[in-house]
Parts: sequence; C-alpha cells; structure tokens
Amino acid sequence: MSAELGKAWTIARRDLRGRFVGLRLLIICLFLGVATLAAIGSLTNAITEELANRGQAILGGDLEIAVAQREASREELSALRQAGTLSETLRMQAMARLPDGSDTQLVELKGVDDSYPLYGQFTLESGETVSAPAPQDIYVTPALMQRLALKAGDTIDFGEASFTISGIIAEEPDRLSEGLSLGPVAITSLDSLRATELIQPGSLFESKYRLKLPETAIPREVGDRLAEQFPNASWEIKTRDDGAPSTRRFIERMGQFLTLVSLASLVIAGIGVGNGVASYLRGKQGAIATLKILGADSAMIFRIYLFQIMAVALGAIAFGLVVGALAPLAIIQIAGDVLPIRPEFAVYPLPLLVSALYGLLIAVIFALPPLSRAKTIPAAGIIRGEGKSWRQIDRQSWIGVSLAIAAIIALALGTANEPLFSASFIGAAAAILLLLTGLGALIRWLASKAPRPKHPLLRLALTSLHRPGAQTGQLVVALGLGLTLFATLAAIQTSLTNEIQSTVPRDAPSFFVLDIPVERTEAFRARVAETSGGAEVNIVPTLRGTITEFRGQRVAELETLPEGAWVLRGDRGLTYSEAIPEGSEIAEGEWWPADYDGPPLVSVDEEQGAAMGLKIGDSLTVSLLGVEIPARVASFRTVNWRNFGFNYVLVFPPSVLADVPHNVAATIQLETEKEDILLNILPKEFPSISMVKVKEIASQIGDILDQMATAIAAAASIAIFSGIAVLIGAIAASRQARVYDSVILKLLGATRPQILSVQAIEYALLAFLLSAVALGLGLLAGWFVITQIFEFTWQPDWGIVLLTLGTGALATLGIGLLGSIPVLSAKPARALREL
Repeated sequence: MSAELGKAWTIARRDLRGRFVGLRLLIICLFLGVATLAAIGSLTNAITEELANRGQAILGGDLEIAVAQREASREELSALRQAGTLSETLRMQAMARLPDGSDTQLVELKGVDDSYPLYGQFTLESGETVSAPAPQDIYVTPALMQRLALKAGDTIDFGEASFTISGIIAEEPDRLSEGLSLGPVAITSLDSLRATELIQPGSLFESKYRLKLPETAIPREVGDRLAEQFPNASWEIKTRDDGAPSTRRFIERMGQFLTLVSLASLVIAGIGVGNGVASYLRGKQGAIATLKILGADSAMIFRIYLFQIMAVALGAIAFGLVVGALAPLAIIQIAGDVLPIRPEFAVYPLPLLVSALYGLLIAVIFALPPLSRAKTIPAAGIIRGEGKSWRQIDRQSWIGVSLAIAAIIALALGTANEPLFSASFIGAAAAILLLLTGLGALIRWLASKAPRPKHPLLRLALTSLHRPGAQTGQLVVALGLGLTLFATLAAIQTSLTNEIQSTVPRDAPSFFVLDIPVERTEAFRARVAETSGGAEVNIVPTLRGTITEFRGQRVAELETLPEGAWVLRGDRGLTYSEAIPEGSEIAEGEWWPADYDGPPLVSVDEEQGAAMGLKIGDSLTVSLLGVEIPARVASFRTVNWRNFGFNYVLVFPPSVLADVPHNVAATIQLETEKEDILLNILPKEFPSISMVKVKEIASQIGDILDQMATAIAAAASIAIFSGIAVLIGAIAASRQARVYDSVILKLLGATRPQILSVQAIEYALLAFLLSAVALGLGLLAGWFVITQIFEFTWQPDWGIVLLTLGTGALATLGIGLLGSIPVLSAKPARALREL
C-alpha cells in the first residue's frame, strides 16, 4: 500500500510541477475564508486573554465590592480589612467649573485613597507613577484640559471646593472596569472629594472597595463569605477573573457572530473550491485517459489528484493562517484606539488550528465529488467526450462528505460560547444553500419544459439553461448567494445608519440634569424658566437600588441569571410616580390610584418582566441603602427607551419610596442657542447638579454603532468576494461546453456579439429570477441580525437596499460576461481538435 501511495505522490508531484494555474480558484477561496476566520479568532482571543491577564489591574484588585448611593458601614469596613488589603474609591458625575464661571464641563469625578491602585500603575503624562493626589490637588485627563482650555497649575471648581491641576492622567489602570463615562475623568483624594459636599443623602454616587487578597485565597469564595455575612448590603461583587464582564460579553458575542459569518463565507468559498476542482479535472481529462490506458485503476487516479488538490489546499490554508495570525497586529496598529483594550500581539494556536480544520474540511467536502467523478469515468468515455459519467459519485465519497459535514457542525458547536445560537445560524445557512440548490434544479426543469421562443438568441439562451453540461445549478447558487449578501449587507448597514440617525429623536430633551436636591426642586424649575423662557422641564425622583429577590428566588443564589434579564446585574435606577410616566403604556395589570397608601406595589418593564418570568402578583424585592423593600407586581409597562426621557424598569407608588433619602433629576428641552447659557448658569447656583448633553450621549452611541457596522461590513465583504469567486468558478466549470457551443455557432455564421448576447440574456434571466428570492432572503437575514442579535430597531432604507441589489445584479452580470470573453476567443480549428 505504501508503494502505491508513493507512486501516486510521485506522479502527482511531477504532473503538478509547481504550476497551480488550474487551481487558482481553489487557492483564492480557501485563502480568503481561512485568513478571515483566523484573523477574527486571533483578535477575539487576543482581547479576551488580555482582559484575563490584566484582570487584577482592570478590576483594581482581586475582589471588588460596589454599592450605590452610600458608603460602607463601620462593620462592613472592618470585615473587608480583615479579608485583605483594602482600597476605597468614590465615583460620581459632577460639573467642573472655571473659577470665573465662564465655562463648565460634565466630568466623572473620582476620589481615591492612598492605597490606590492595588494593582497596575497610575501614571501621568510626565511619566511619574502616582497614587492619590495631595489635598486640594487634582489629576485630569487631556480631554478635560482641551475642552476647558486648561493647563497645569490652573484652578478648577467642583461643588464647594477648588482644586489645582497638578498632573495630566496618562493611564488609569481600572478605567475599563468603571464602565461607560459621560465625560472626561478627574481624580482627587477621598477627603478632597468629600470636601466638595457633592455627596449628600440621595446623591447618585458609587462606592467601590477593592481587596488585595492573600495568594492562597480564592476571590469568589471570599466574596460569597462576605455576601453571607452582610445579606442585605446590596453589594455588587466582581472578581479578578471577570473585571469587565460587559466588555467581555460584547467582544465574545461580536467575535462569535463574525466567526459564523466568516464560516458562512468559507462554505460559500467551498462551492468555488468544488467548481475550481471540477474545472481543473476536466482540463486534466486527457491525462486521466492516458493514465487509465496505461493501466492506472480508479483508486490510483483518485490518489494522484487527491494528493495534488490537498497539497495545493494545504498551501492555501497555510498562507491564510499566516495572514490571519498577523492580521491582528495590523488591526491593533490601525484601529487600536477603538478597541476596548489594546492587546499585546501574540500567536494564538487554538483559533489557527480551528481555522485550519475548517479550511481542510471544506476542501474535502467540495473536492470529493469531482474527484469521485474523475475516478469513475472510463477512458473510452473521456475520449468520446461523454458528460453523463462525470456526474457519477460513488458511495465512499458521499460517506466522506457526510462525515466532513458532521465534523464541521461538531466543531462549530463545540467551540461556540452559545451553541444554540451557532446551531440556528448554521441551520439557516444550510437552509439557504439547499433552497438555492433546489431553485437551480427547478429553473433547469422549467427551462426544459418552457415553449421555445421564436427569436434565435432568446431560444439559445433558454436552451443554455438546461443543455448537457449546463452549470445552471452552480450559477443559481453563485448568483443567489451574491445577491443575497448584497441585500443583507445593505439592509444591515442602512438599518444601523438609521439607528444612529434616530439615536436622538426630534423631541429628545437638550439636557439630563442629575442630583438636584429635592428641597430645591421648585427653585430649580423657576431658575430654568427665568433663564430660558419656554423651556420644557420634566422633574422625576431618582434612586438606585438592587433587585435581591423575584418570584421567591434570591438573586444571589442563582447560578446563572435568566437570559436577557440585565436588570438583575447590579444596581439600577428606579423612581416613584402617582401617574404613568411619560413614554410608558400599561401592557398588563392596573396602575395604582393617585392617593395609594397600601402594601408596596411595583410596575415593571414588560420585556424585563418576561425575561424574569414575572406575572401579575409575583413578589419582587429591592434593596435601597441597605434596606430591603418587598413589593408585589401590579402592572407591566411598554417603555419607549428611544425617547431619551427618564425611563425606568421599576416604578413604585410615592408612598413606598417618598421617605427614602433621594434627589430628583430633570430633563430640559429648549432652543439650541440657549443651551450654553443654561450650562454656565445652573451649575454655579446649584453646585451639586450634573448636566448631561443628550448630543454627547448620542455621539458615543453613534460611534459604537459605526464600529459595529464597519466590522460587519468587513466580514460580509469577504463573503461577497467568495460569492464572486463561486460565480467565476461556475463559469470556468462550464467553459468546455461553452467553447463547444461557441465554435459550432461560429461555424454556422454567428458573430461574437451575438454569442455574447446569448450569454448576457442567460445571466440576465437568472439574475431577474433570483433578485426577488435574494431580496427576501437578504431582508430576513438582515432582520435577524439587527433585531435578534443586536436588539436594535429594524429600519432599513428600502431605496438603498433595492439600489444595492440592482447594482449587485449588474455587477455579477458584468463579471459573468467578462468570464465569457475567453470562450469567444477560442479558435474553431484548435477547439475542434481538442474536443
């Protein structure tokens, strides 16, 4: 057996001789698919591994305990100090003011103690490594310096205190774990922050306590023990293993989605591999016939060309792996600032191995059928030019293809974070391929039964769809996939663009104003009216609490949170109201009377209620300032989260929360030209408030959506290139039959324009028939991505989608005609000698 393999490899190597002209399509398709998969896998691994390696520095400790609107009690602090080395920080939104009152800026103000940071380095642009600033000193980011035209040594005011800028922040080690920031960062000492008098009962601030634990301690166990010791503390506990959970979840979900898109691209490319191999073997049919006449059996033929194809495939895969492994380095250099964390470059074997396996399995799946046909055709059949025998595939090849498909499915599900999501994606991709394959067979059958047009060119074009050797099935799959991808990409892109444009609705407020003292509510309203006549002011109470129990289940005791129940992750905003809040409608249940003074009730957002499995009358307990308030669900509301008003998941009657220490918040809607006036006046007269410009929030959201759209477009572009390669492969696979037709037509007096017109009509008919199918499939795929994966609103631009589809149809038609030019160049005498 080894001698037979050696002989087959020798013949294969000599026949190949480094010339891959006939297998260029195989090389291009496999390279594109494997390189994309390897690049996405490597970048995702790089970011997640960097998050894990820098977990202590990102979190600021081995264990973090966060609590909203209060500082830890003396007993809690004592227990924390016994567990390990403690570092305390306070964080809140505050307005920075220039001493002369000429300008203001919303800032994330952070107070740190002398132990900060427990891990990592807090560095300034001067290169100095620092800890807490000296009393009445403050470190600020370059963004704040730029926005307020400041320089080192200048003075800046917060609340009732003034600070001297003594340094510019270069690196804040725990920045990523702090979450979204609505403004530049400023860091001072704990005592200096308290001196601003911004921290009052009801103020919106967050206390964080980071612990550096002994090496033998297990952070999760320490956190569980502390949570048991203080069951009503409403703590949010994180460990170094998951310092930035929302970032990690987003990166993993986005990485998985892009990986599946790339896998779909690789499957599409696999069709091109099959076409390329079929075309290559048809070009080798003379050599196959010669080998068979000289005594080579079917097994030897199979081995020879399997060795050739696998050798070229492995070369393409290896090249793709190299490019994919190096791609993150280029991405980090080009787009490092938009990544959540800048990872160090490294080679990650697992995603490269997975990508190589995908590439190899795809090559096997699509190369085995044409190889099987090549080995079964008799030499006499090749010499006579019989086409039927080329369509025969033996049982062993079908078994091999089936096993390879099963291996791909197992690999996709085994490496997925969400197997069910991956399975649905793979199932949808397979269904589209099967649908297009069936549609190709249907078109071929209908063409054979349709009446023959009188016009000769139309008659020839129709006949070309079903004649022997026609590649109608492959052309339908190629054109269908290409047009579907065009429609899908246009729908996703325009929907995301509209999401960005509608981020700020026309009736959105100009400002959010936080931390207005409740006793100064009317004074605030009057000052806004006096300064900006005609401004609309909506004031609501605002508190923060943590859901600790629902439907009799303690949240702390759940191993995993219900899918989609993000309200259970940490503390959330809540309010009380006599009437149904603006932007909400009752979906189920009843609202309480205006003077309600009975047992505690709560109204819950309909989507979050469904995620938690709540029903009317179920229990739900919220912890505020360390005190648990049990309530019963009275109603579910449909909340318009897009109106940029104050929307809350949980709303209580006033009798439940009115006596809890709290502040109020406001939305202000006024003319744009009056915004700066209000922004400079209110913070001076109400030092505790924070004013957030809605446009700045919208800008941050728009940037994130833009980056997502770019990533999706990049991955989808690879799929489009693969679809084009499939189209080229289908044309190449039918070249021999088309050359034969072209020669016969030329001998009968047909001109080149007439022959080209026949093929143009054929492609145009297919494109017309497939456009409607592609539009439906593309819109369905786009809807799924937008609404189910990213949970945005489905709002594509129909005009752009149709224009893109039409442009794609014309582009694929042009590519098809360009691929037909070599057919027109065939010399009749030479072609007839070779047929």
